[in-house]
Amino acid sequence: MFLIAGLGNPENRYDGTRHNIGFDVIDVLAERYHISMNEKKHRAICGSGVIEGVRVLLAKPLTYMNLSGESIREIVNYYKLSPEDDMLVVFDDVSLAPGTIRVRKKGSAGGHNGIKSIIAGLGTQNFMRIKEGVGETPPGWDLADYVLGRFSREERALVEPALSDAADAAALMAQGDVGQAMNEYNAKAKPKEEKP
Repeated sequence: MFLIAGLGNPENRYDGTRHNIGFDVIDVLAERYHISMNEKKHRAICGSGVIEGVRVLLAKPLTYMNLSGESIREIVNYYKLSPEDDMLVVFDDVSLAPGTIRVRKKGSAGGHNGIKSIIAGLGTQNFMRIKEGVGETPPGWDLADYVLGRFSREERALVEPALSDAADAAALMAQGDVGQAMNEYNAKAKPKEEKP
């Protein structure tokens, strides 16, 4: 079993916010691979299915962002998963521009409270992740207010293709092709300097 967890906050009022972009990627995967997100277990909304021949569990923790690790730990323990090999977490990143994603094999929390909670819950930072760019906090804005806000129409137009890219990368990672996912999708984020 391979776990793909998208981070976010569970109430309807958070739908479409920057902080819930991990949930959005799970929705894309669920639709693409016909996985019903209809199981409520391990303090998450879950769906079991198959992605490119790999048995997967898609999960949206219901513990709120800052306690994501509580739900993830329950899933990892229940299925006896190896965080390093059997798990992928998708979440928002304010250091990346909207429309870009970054694939990583492991890393620190980088100030993200959801990832801090998962690292604390699992006792390791060695797990795969996909960071979805939501843009930097504007000057004078509170970080919490910014990530709980919604994208502008222009930003949403950039974000939609990135959701699909993240779903593509997640499918590769579930199959063990992390290197290919990094090569293909991290390269997209590099600025194109060669302009005539």
